Amino acid sequence: MSCNDELSLFRNEVADVRPIRSDNIHSPAGKPVPTEAQLARRQAATAEQLALDHLSMEAVEMRDPHDIIGFKRDGVQEGVYKKLRLGKYELQASLDLHQKTLNEARQALVQFIADCGVRDIRCLLILHGKGERSTPRALLKSYVSAWLPQLPAVMAIHSAERRHGGSGALYVLLRKSERQKAENRERHQKRLG
Repeated sequence: MSCNDELSLFRNEVADVRPIRSDNIHSPAGKPVPTEAQLARRQAATAEQLALDHLSMEAVEMRDPHDIIGFKRDGVQEGVYKKLRLGKYELQASLDLHQKTLNEARQALVQFIADCGVRDIRCLLILHGKGERSTPRALLKSYVSAWLPQLPAVMAIHSAERRHGGSGALYVLLRKSERQKAENRERHQKRLG
């Protein structure tokens, strides 16, 4: 096919095309309003970045591979903490950090906590391993157990029961979302009502 044939074909294809009279493009009135889901994702991304900036890669107190880890914020009831410690809450999500570098584990942990917060997931299992063969020993375990209390969404953590990984895993209880708090208030109002 020659150039003239191609040009002729092109002209035939665009023969009925008319130029635009104005090149002014009008956008809809005002900026589009983001959906609730988009706002939640933005908030989680911002919180995630703040958390990543906040979680230190500096040296932490090194743990023994068999140490039992525990932490709870003020305001967490003893009964709630005991139930977490004994593995009696339904585990709604889990994250396996085996074979990850410290930086990969830190990013995965922060992303996971943020995602769970957006989806109203409160009880998690983090598998970090005991670190009996790592150098230094229990490296990932030591960092994960130091990072979790630094995240504002984390209310309590405790080493898991043997059936869930023992001292190589942590139960994590997250703060209730505003929506969950409102539902609780509404449920209690109806009960008292």
